[in-house]
Amino acid sequence: MLRKVNLDRFDDRLVVETNLIESYDLLMGFAKKNLPDKFHMEGDKTISLRDKIAREMIVNTLMHREFSSSFIAKFVIEKDRMYIENACRASKAGPITLSNLKPDPKNPIIAAFFRNIGYSDVLGSGTRNLYRYVRSYSGKDPEIIEDDIFKIIVPLDDNYSADMLGREKPYGDLLPIEIEVYKAIGEGRYTTAEKMAASLGTTGRNLRRITKKLEDNGIIRREGNNRTGKWELVR
Repeated sequence: MLRKVNLDRFDDRLVVETNLIESYDLLMGFAKKNLPDKFHMEGDKTISLRDKIAREMIVNTLMHREFSSSFIAKFVIEKDRMYIENACRASKAGPITLSNLKPDPKNPIIAAFFRNIGYSDVLGSGTRNLYRYVRSYSGKDPEIIEDDIFKIIVPLDDNYSADMLGREKPYGDLLPIEIEVYKAIGEGRYTTAEKMAASLGTTGRNLRRITKKLEDNGIIRREGNNRTGKWELVR
């Protein structure tokens, strides 16, 4: 439902009563029709923040829904936010954040099906993607609330542009040592964390704190395991 002008009723509405695949296509089409697609670069490629965010919200609605409930799932776009509401078999109640994230598949068979057709990634990636891309899309964090009615609330700001802010302040609010770590990862200067910490004049403990902050803010990501993997830039 689109509700920006007529707040008592709606400006546009789509009723979806079909299978999961067609539901996904219809809902993605509704999001593309009614949300701005802001310019954004990830590495050297242009990506659609709108599509990334809408995908995670819609897939969550279809993949984790409690289908035995009569509660009608909703996807609502308003002027300053959009949100989904969905019946849920909650394993806990309260907000879900990057720090307390514990993936819990509500419908494992449907989740595996969506992963196999490329509509979702590994379990838990949806929350991380929402935090990463919503920050770039609106400059704020999403709210993810688990309860009998599961909610994802994404703030909207048509005037916000991470691209324009990035031109004025390329590294945002990062501290100097955090910028140096970011640059070192991007240039692939060091083969081990110990060598990076020693060269940058910091401790291994502080380096771990910095990389965690950069990861939580969607700036870097870990590829591979802790022993043989490496850090890579997201943006």
